[in-house]
Amino acid sequence: MNIDKANTAATEKMIEARAILVGIGKALDVIPGMRENLLLHAGPPITWERSSGPMRGAITGALIFEGKVSNEDEAKALVESGEIELEPCHHHQAVGPMAGVTSPSMSVYVIENEVHGNRAYSNLNEGYGKVLRYGAYDEEVQTRLRWMEEVMAPVLKQAIESSGGIDIKALLSEALHMGDEGHNRNKAGSILFLKALAPHIAKVSESSQTTSEILAALGDNALAVLNPVMAACKAMADAAHGVEGSTIVTTMARNGTDFGIRVSGLGEQWFTAPAQIPKGLYFPGYGDEDANPDIGDSTITETAGIGGFAMAAAPAIVTFVSGKPQDAIDASMEMYEISFTEHKAFTIPAFDFRGTPTGIDLRKVVELGTTPRVNTGIAHKRAGIGQVGAGLVRPPMAIFEEALVAFAEKYGI
Repeated sequence: MNIDKANTAATEKMIEARAILVGIGKALDVIPGMRENLLLHAGPPITWERSSGPMRGAITGALIFEGKVSNEDEAKALVESGEIELEPCHHHQAVGPMAGVTSPSMSVYVIENEVHGNRAYSNLNEGYGKVLRYGAYDEEVQTRLRWMEEVMAPVLKQAIESSGGIDIKALLSEALHMGDEGHNRNKAGSILFLKALAPHIAKVSESSQTTSEILAALGDNALAVLNPVMAACKAMADAAHGVEGSTIVTTMARNGTDFGIRVSGLGEQWFTAPAQIPKGLYFPGYGDEDANPDIGDSTITETAGIGGFAMAAAPAIVTFVSGKPQDAIDASMEMYEISFTEHKAFTIPAFDFRGTPTGIDLRKVVELGTTPRVNTGIAHKRAGIGQVGAGLVRPPMAIFEEALVAFAEKYGI
């Protein structure tokens, strides 16, 4: 068996994938396998009993949004009764930031990989502050969710269709040259996203007031593009999954309790261990004692070769996650050591436009004792408080070691 040949095939698929934002649809209508009694969540599989505060809060908020419960006690009872099922977004070609909870009635972005034909999905970004993805679910949160669903989503759907589709891969490539890394820093990407959509929003919206509100919501949200970027990275990573004999990691995800990975040549098996608490900068009044363990599907960005792997393209990010600009350069250089190849479309100006490190190689991670670097937000451990900081985190080495043992057993190495 030629592992390098398999890894070449897997990473070529990942890099060649062309992710286009083609529309918006109701989760129930467009996400494969979505059901009326199903909630999707970030990370590997989780139960209510093992869920963190932010995850429980987001589940509660989604069930309130669906009109099924009115408080957390009712949500707990409904989930534990089996009437509501919980499954990972990743099991349904989807991803979601932080808790990542997506319910049947929510609208989601639809990304199509035009090269390989697969699709991926992600919910809409709520912005900053008290939001569902951090476990908040009060009336303020519900009002915003209803406005997004009833007002913003229909207009965005028409605007995306009017545009003929937005090339998220090309957008990412440009954003990397404008100081973003595609995970925690999306200021340039969100501006490019707004630039692409604004003429079409103005064209299809029937009300100047609605146009103004939607443009303001997108313009004021530096994370507006994160969700379609995540879905684009999911489409890229999925294209690389299922290659026999490949040691390339195609999923990294956290649910606030566990950090999990999946490997191209090992099918749908998850390898999990307890998620770590990120190290970074906290908002005034908060510290390590307030932080929830790492959470969210946004590590799909690092999986596809951006985020923490492209930190050298975004030196300003260190003002948000702590450190100095040299630390950003060092981070990307370290990630080359555990990656199989370099990206052709995602390049780093500071490195003379060298491609970002791409294709986390299970063998190299274990051999070098170096785990991937991840840029992330930090959620409060209690539901409803929201983001309390941002920083850096690494997956537990144990999951890579366990996966490598499973790989050796499967392929008789």
